[in-house]
Amino acid sequence: MSEALFCIENLRVAYPQRSGEEASWAVDDVSFTLQPGERMGLVGESGCGKSTIGRAVMRLLPASSCVEGKVTFQGQSVLDLMPNQLRKFRGEAIALIFQDPMTRLDPLMTIGKHCIETLQAHSPQLSTREAKEKALATLAKVNIPASRWNQYPHEFSGGMRQRVAIALALLLNPKLIVADEPTTSLDVTVSAQILQELTRLCGEENMGLLLISHDLAMVAEYCDRIGVMYQGKMVEMGSTETVFRQPQHEYTRSLLKAALHIQAVNDDGELIIANDSEKQLPIINKQSPILSITELKQYYTIEPNFIERLFNTQAQTIKAVDGINLDIYPREILGLVGESGCGKSTLSRTILQLIRPTSGKVKFLGQDLTTLSPQEIRSSRRQIQMVFQDPHACLNPAMTVGQSIADPLFIHNLADLVKAKEQVLWMLEKVGLTPSEVYYERYPSDLSGGQQQRVAIARALITHPKLLICDEPVSMLDASVQSQVLDLMLQLKEEFELTYLFITHDLWLARFLCDRIAVMNGGKIVELGLTKTIFANPQHPYTKTLLAAAPLLARA
Repeated sequence: MSEALFCIENLRVAYPQRSGEEASWAVDDVSFTLQPGERMGLVGESGCGKSTIGRAVMRLLPASSCVEGKVTFQGQSVLDLMPNQLRKFRGEAIALIFQDPMTRLDPLMTIGKHCIETLQAHSPQLSTREAKEKALATLAKVNIPASRWNQYPHEFSGGMRQRVAIALALLLNPKLIVADEPTTSLDVTVSAQILQELTRLCGEENMGLLLISHDLAMVAEYCDRIGVMYQGKMVEMGSTETVFRQPQHEYTRSLLKAALHIQAVNDDGELIIANDSEKQLPIINKQSPILSITELKQYYTIEPNFIERLFNTQAQTIKAVDGINLDIYPREILGLVGESGCGKSTLSRTILQLIRPTSGKVKFLGQDLTTLSPQEIRSSRRQIQMVFQDPHACLNPAMTVGQSIADPLFIHNLADLVKAKEQVLWMLEKVGLTPSEVYYERYPSDLSGGQQQRVAIARALITHPKLLICDEPVSMLDASVQSQVLDLMLQLKEEFELTYLFITHDLWLARFLCDRIAVMNGGKIVELGLTKTIFANPQHPYTKTLLAAAPLLARA
């Protein structure tokens, strides 16, 4: 048998502790081996130690971390590499793709400069022209056109930035890629393209892939073998098919159950839908819409720079939202799906009048929001609230959970201090953060991602709105927590008689939760219909492409 590409033996990792604190193992006695060309998935809930393994492999842990055990690459000990060897090792031997691309990208450097600098640092014999040719070929593999060469990271969408980060990892033809949640911010079509490219490279270049992910369907589709982690330990390991068909550990079974619950697959592998839209249709037909959007447009103009003006270059118009017509009815959940950059988030911000539309109308409860004064718009937002993708980014780290949730009550003059605390404690109970008195005093940094998202939902609901706009509210959460938050949203919808606009790039989440689905592409809605109808009989070619690209556990 050929020599193993990569081997971890009895690895234990503890992060630096405050003085007097006892060390706790983030990774506890983990062992596994990866062969050349093999693709292995590492799954588990947030905080289980999977990303710590990725950082330990690359020697990227904080300086005073405690590391025990062996990490070897092609027989050479990684933990004993000298600084000059380590620099060559990173990138040429093993490349790491981070979940957040901005940890890899310098905001002051163009995309082209990133590529040239990476290549010339490791291959100084390459001329700038040769380096550029190689870089453009690699960028093309991840669908970044040559025209974007001189642009900066802030000019790219989140999904495009991740594609650049993946291209930088592929530039030096490494023997092993450690991909830590590489497609969380990507839509299904781009995600599928990139994983197919990584899979192809593994076969052609005999390259290994360690895919760290909370997306079980994706791991099932692209990995030969799977390791399941729980509380720092590897609780199950085996071929993907064996682990998914006959899970041995209770935690693996709970993960699979949560993922299948979201994908709503029955024992025969058939798709079932949480919200039976056909029952909703008569209600929709008899009611006036709660939100009515008419010919809504949001255009942006990019003015040419000084050099471009010399060559009479015309200003560019980006049609982010291009003539949208859409009605949302009371107590329905409308899903808005489409790839990154299609205009979903711009549409949600235009509905809220966070950005004023170029033209068109947004009627909420019969009132045209586009004609209101800033003061009137602020008042209307009591009835329309938003839940964002990243709860950590929308919660003030200096405010306690209680203060964050109570803040909208004070903004809209709905309660005094005593009544506000009563309402916040009641709302904490509703979103499952108990005992509520304990969570009331905590700070966002004391909470897990799922708990932070519950706080964000509580904050949005505290003013008792009629409409909740949810922009990718569970995309950063693992399967078990996703399932809990989605079930909570369904429960709260009934209790508070809510209407949801649910924005997502995850088709299975949309199918699980939504009564109707609107498919958005290039600023336009290309298909709209009942969830069951769109999944059973999609009409538009783009919808068919999205459905074909989405990984599904039932067919993995």
